[in-house]
Amino acid sequence: MKALRQNAGGSVLIIVLWISFGLVSLALYLANTMSLELRAADNRAAALAADQAIEGAARYISEVLSAYATNGVMPDRSLYEAEAVPVGDARFWIIGRDPAWPRTYSDRVYFGLIDEASKLNLNTASTNQLQYLPGMHLDLLNAILDWRNPNAGGFSQIYYAMVQPPYTCKGAPFETVDELRLVYGTSLEILAGDDLNRNGILDPHEPDLDGNNQWDPGLFEFLTVYSREPNFHSDGTMKTNVNNITQLMPLLEERLGPSRASQIYVRLGFGGRRGGPPVAVKFESLLDFYLRSGMTADEFGLIYRDITVGTARYKRGLVNINTAPATVLACLPGLDENTAQQIVNYRQTAANLSSIAWIVDALGAGHPALAQLARAEYITTQSYQFTADIAAVGPHGRGYRRAKFVFDITEGTPKILYRQDLTRLGWALGETVRRQLEGKTAYD
Repeated sequence: MKALRQNAGGSVLIIVLWISFGLVSLALYLANTMSLELRAADNRAAALAADQAIEGAARYISEVLSAYATNGVMPDRSLYEAEAVPVGDARFWIIGRDPAWPRTYSDRVYFGLIDEASKLNLNTASTNQLQYLPGMHLDLLNAILDWRNPNAGGFSQIYYAMVQPPYTCKGAPFETVDELRLVYGTSLEILAGDDLNRNGILDPHEPDLDGNNQWDPGLFEFLTVYSREPNFHSDGTMKTNVNNITQLMPLLEERLGPSRASQIYVRLGFGGRRGGPPVAVKFESLLDFYLRSGMTADEFGLIYRDITVGTARYKRGLVNINTAPATVLACLPGLDENTAQQIVNYRQTAANLSSIAWIVDALGAGHPALAQLARAEYITTQSYQFTADIAAVGPHGRGYRRAKFVFDITEGTPKILYRQDLTRLGWALGETVRRQLEGKTAYD
């Protein structure tokens, strides 16, 4: 009987131990679950904070543009914050492009606004301009022209009909640059180049397609659909048309004085016979007007922002020579890689870039490229559309979010033309910011 009682007591002890083990396991499981749920909740809260930081950043940028982008001026980077800007417990960054590129390459992301007028307009650029972009080939060039042409009848339509699911050639202007993904002849390599996350540097995880250890961008970097410049003043009145002498002379007399205005009047060829009516003179562009006027750069600068050569409300697709990279400049009529780099080098040290007159000094008076550039409206020094590529993190560096905004200020008050969530492209702030968020280095 004693042995039976001992066996029974042992069995009870084992059962109790198993129950205790089960309860402990259950408690540990529930504790771990609660810990994971707490972390998930913390991450969700951080993501919400990052989302709100992006909204705050968009409002901040709107204020920056209202204050510093008047009259089409690209806001100076020193006038606004763009790196690790605090919004509560979150921070945001505005991912930009290094203005020194391609002269210098960096493994650190540059922060600032991006000028849309520094790119070729996908809807207005000619075949001769688009063909010089990196990665462009004949099939893609023809497919782009077909896509934006209302009367398109090119071979690319056969391709669209054969893919699954099939679709048709648009036959209308591009609404976004990302629409190129649908166009025959494109690929991720052509569109993005090395820069899969579109942050302007070669990250460690990205493919170095040509093995040069440098960032080689794709077409996304050099194209826009937003560049548009108003032909009217902030009060809605049209600018002075230099092809209308009755409009032009009062402006010249006001800014330069009657005597100098008369000299320019004769120089431009309006004089005609003595005492007779003015002769009709046609200027194809503001550069054409400047070259033929005999004005100094300073004189031209006094009227540049108040004159135009057309009567339309907007000029579309002009390239801002103050901000465009050499790759874009080389696509313009008369320019090549060498002259484009010459222009970029000159503007790095030039004191006055307010009007297009400085390009004459950069290339030299009489340079053959100037005559080709003057044949139509290709260039400007004004910008009215800006991209703010905003990345944000919540408290403790969690909850990464990223969104791209395109702002337009042609009507005075900045408004958002386009918004795109880019969080899916992954981390785009570079290794330096990552280390700062981990506490390994301090913020600059």
